[in-house]
Amino acid sequence: MSLALKVLVALVAGLALGLGLTSYSTESANAVAGALQPVGTLWVSAIRMAIIPLVVSSLLLGVGGAPDARTVGVLGAKGLAMFLAALTAAGLFSVAIAPFVFSGLNIDPAAAESLRAGAAQAGASAVEGAKQLPSVTQWIVDLVPVNPIKAAADGALLPVIIFSIAMGAALTKVESGRRAALLGVMTAVQEACLIVMRAVIVVAPVGVFALAFVLATRIGVAAAGALATYVVVVCAVSTALCVFVFYPAAVVFGGVKLGEFARAILPAQAVAFSARSSLAAFPAMLTAARGRLGLSEPVIAFLLPVMITMFRAGAVVGQLVGAMFIAKLYGIDLTPMQYATMTVTSIATSFSVPGIPGGSIIMMVPVLLTVGLPAEGVGVLLAVDTIPDMFRTTTNVTADLAGAVVLDRKRVVS
Repeated sequence: MSLALKVLVALVAGLALGLGLTSYSTESANAVAGALQPVGTLWVSAIRMAIIPLVVSSLLLGVGGAPDARTVGVLGAKGLAMFLAALTAAGLFSVAIAPFVFSGLNIDPAAAESLRAGAAQAGASAVEGAKQLPSVTQWIVDLVPVNPIKAAADGALLPVIIFSIAMGAALTKVESGRRAALLGVMTAVQEACLIVMRAVIVVAPVGVFALAFVLATRIGVAAAGALATYVVVVCAVSTALCVFVFYPAAVVFGGVKLGEFARAILPAQAVAFSARSSLAAFPAMLTAARGRLGLSEPVIAFLLPVMITMFRAGAVVGQLVGAMFIAKLYGIDLTPMQYATMTVTSIATSFSVPGIPGGSIIMMVPVLLTVGLPAEGVGVLLAVDTIPDMFRTTTNVTADLAGAVVLDRKRVVS
């Protein structure tokens, strides 16, 4: 049995057993989940411990080892254009599907009032959290880390990427012998990190099973009634975006076969779905890129690390569908201009979603405020964010690998 199939079986088994045991005995399910949670946490931590050195070494090799700066520059420019196109597609998908579904949703006034009242405290916390996030100006300033070591220790991956790209570009100006020496060290660091990652991936079925079981016990029957409709719409739009946009893009513009791409991406999707973390799926993405997909090294070393940090198509879906559900919940009719404003704002904020649980929901606050929707409504969505977050993260990973295939240097860089 292949590793991809083992991971998929572990994911399904964990969800099924978790839901089954929860329906039979909540107490027993919680006890088992309490025992399995450290297993899943340790597995994700084992993956993350090598992420920073792997990203830094990959970028230094990808940029510093490039034959010329033009290769990286062209790839970066094409990558930005593709990001914006894909995020726009995510926004249009959401705006096209969600209003149609929500138009047929009738929410009992008493139930709506109960949801709004229950959301007040959680929503206030989310708004406060959003206020503590840096402004656009401060976010731009923070991209250049004063102390790269501290940024790495804090898990601020984007500033680390900026630093690594700058160092890689500077390396191209260093005398060839000295540059080769440092690149040799970085090659050894990268290979060592990949060895650690491969060892961790071997036990992926165990980690995925543990994470899936714990998630299933938390899902329960919390997402009921109107909230269930919101959850279904987010999941449906995310899935449709992958099936009708990202998969065809990889096939048509990337030149890969559909079955080949689907098999290559499956392990990364399974990890993303269970761990709810694009970073946790990064090793599986690297394996797919170097293995079945056979992508060029500049794409793997330079583009993939940038994409997992900045390219979040799932966040655009989550923010727009969530905002439209809140408008329905509060009985507010949105105008075409408000839909357009929300789409543009969600695309802009998706680049700065913090890497914390519920980060996409917190960053929904600016989207709501731009069109006059009550920001405290995010408290309703936070209560059932587990399932949508699983689909959003899977969408992010799918978009990342599809984008890497499309932007493969062998196809798009002359």
